[in-house]
Amino acid sequence: MTYRVTVQIHFCYGHRLMEYEGACAHPHGHNGLAEITLEAASLDHRGMVMDFGDVKREIKAWIDDRMDHQMLVRHDDPLLPWLEEQGEPHLVLDDNPTAESIARLIFDHAVAQGYPVVEVRLWETPTSYATYRA
Repeated sequence: MTYRVTVQIHFCYGHRLMEYEGACAHPHGHNGLAEITLEAASLDHRGMVMDFGDVKREIKAWIDDRMDHQMLVRHDDPLLPWLEEQGEPHLVLDDNPTAESIARLIFDHAVAQGYPVVEVRLWETPTSYATYRA
């Protein structure tokens, strides 16, 4: 028997994709939705996999601090020096800031905090998402 719970966290971010042909090669923004799914074989003393409020509070605080209303850019994006010069909020990633890499970033952080995460789904638009699983 396995129990699963999923927490949703809304945030806004900007990005652009390097080595990409199309509209996403230009700076633009998204209203993102991260769905973080946790799993356990048994429930804790409260009858829960994990308290929704704890997950929302801790992981949302990290997302708000690192990604919300930030421009996500790859480390070699020519836009980076300008963002730094202007004091614009940004997050530098090793990889292209795709929905896939953002999902993995959230997953890795949640696991590092000790959450029993099995999947993170990042909705980039109301009709499109990327999933990262262990």
